Amino acid sequence: MADMASVAGASGAQSDVEPPATAGPSENGASPFRFDAHGTRSAFADARRGQLFSHVSADHATIYRAIMDVFAKAKAQYRLQLRPDEVLTEIALPAGIARPDIDQLTQHLDALVRWGNLEAQQDMARWSSIADFKRNYKIYRLSKPGEAVEAALQRYDEVLRQRAELQTVALADIEQLLRALVALTSSKELDADKVRSTLRELTGVFATMTENAAAFMAGVDRHLNPSDVEVNNVERYKKQLIDYLERFVSDLARRGDTISDLIQALDSHIESMLFAVAERLAPDAAPDAEQDAEQDAARRTWESTDAVLAIRRQWKDRWTGLRGWFVNSNNDPSTADLLRQKARSAIRQLAIAIKEINDRRTGRSDRSTDLRTLAAWFLSCDSETDAHRLARVAFGLNPARHLPLDTAQEEYVPPSTPWAEGPALRICPRLYQLGDGPQRGQLPGVKDRSADRRRIQQLMEDESNQVAEARRRFATALPMRLSELGALNTNEFALFLALLGEALDHQIGPDAPTDILTGDGSLLVRLEPLGADTHAEISTPSGTLAGRDHLITITPAWS
Repeated sequence: MADMASVAGASGAQSDVEPPATAGPSENGASPFRFDAHGTRSAFADARRGQLFSHVSADHATIYRAIMDVFAKAKAQYRLQLRPDEVLTEIALPAGIARPDIDQLTQHLDALVRWGNLEAQQDMARWSSIADFKRNYKIYRLSKPGEAVEAALQRYDEVLRQRAELQTVALADIEQLLRALVALTSSKELDADKVRSTLRELTGVFATMTENAAAFMAGVDRHLNPSDVEVNNVERYKKQLIDYLERFVSDLARRGDTISDLIQALDSHIESMLFAVAERLAPDAAPDAEQDAEQDAARRTWESTDAVLAIRRQWKDRWTGLRGWFVNSNNDPSTADLLRQKARSAIRQLAIAIKEINDRRTGRSDRSTDLRTLAAWFLSCDSETDAHRLARVAFGLNPARHLPLDTAQEEYVPPSTPWAEGPALRICPRLYQLGDGPQRGQLPGVKDRSADRRRIQQLMEDESNQVAEARRRFATALPMRLSELGALNTNEFALFLALLGEALDHQIGPDAPTDILTGDGSLLVRLEPLGADTHAEISTPSGTLAGRDHLITITPAWS
């Protein structure tokens, strides 16, 4: 037990001091982990697991990581063993790190062996004399735990460097996979293998999309925080970010309803599909070493065990998460709707951040900028006396007794007189409470503006009704030719011109169709150019609008 305590204590060391020799591999290169007769890892191996990451925080950690990179690359090249001189030739160290000699490198390799990252054995190929035998040449290779540590560190770096993104292509994949599931329900006999593979791919795509979406929106919040925003960064990608968010919102609005319909179409079949998948996966459960053959056979029979129900619950939870992302439940908006609102809010926040930056550039008042300028003034002071003088001026610490006094009638008091020692000042209560003096003269009469308010309210109602009527005329979800629209009144033409302008602004080419979501998110507009020789004319009170004929389809986004 004392030996075990010493090994456990050594596992927490954070330097390259060599662990006890009892913790290392045997001379013949055996694995540093020991297993009992049943193949389970012993307490000795469990005590050693913490040492596998010791090289990351130990002294000379950069050299240790460079050595492990050499072995990882060799493993990828199917070179299973390396000699110290080969490691020394291939090791790549950053600038400023001294290159070790062969003896120092061997010490580092032995430390990695003792920590369990590498395995070593005698290099008998070099034994050509007694002297070579006494030199104890060794050859090194990655251990199984060392490979696991390298894979974990590589995955850690990939996650940190990964750029979060709003994957519109993932929405297309989800829609396609859901259509495949719907097609499987129409077959007479359900193919459990196809259902399992489709569900597994569907949940994988969905998990990746949700993780990236959450990370992206968190990153947008950090970049759009006015206190943290950097002028150059926002100016560099403000247009790209706004376009990027608008494309995602448009695609999410277009595909979200389709995905929701497909999910609801599967509601009546999903239970049987999940049960079929569970039945298919249950027989693959590994046998339990703690049960005898008869008990294990009973466990592996899915009709009499809970394995099917457990697997079904796992897939049911995944499906519930997918459904909640796209389908509204209990009058609560779906996660997709919340994400769409978040993206629109990010666009508004970006516009506000850009406005604040422009305000700073045009010289408008900004407290943070003023304080930074004042700090620079304090740093430029030649002495503490100058700094105190600047502080008195900047923060109004100089006496101001002369400001409210009528010096022609009052006795003169030097400005340096402390307030406690000077005569009391008589201040108007209104000036003390509200900051301004009493108004002199007759107060103006109160004007009755109720008639003006009623007239303005009536104008607003009339304008709202006219706009609603124009929307009802155009938002029919049916394709219309511009040449068949006929005459438009002022309100109809204003709405139509705004929609047409947004669509043409996003058009890639003169012959390419375009789909957009209006800025307020209420209408979906599809504009399809017709033949180049077609012509359309629209009569308006302001004149006639003429040009190439198009096919336009306007659909309410909430329909």
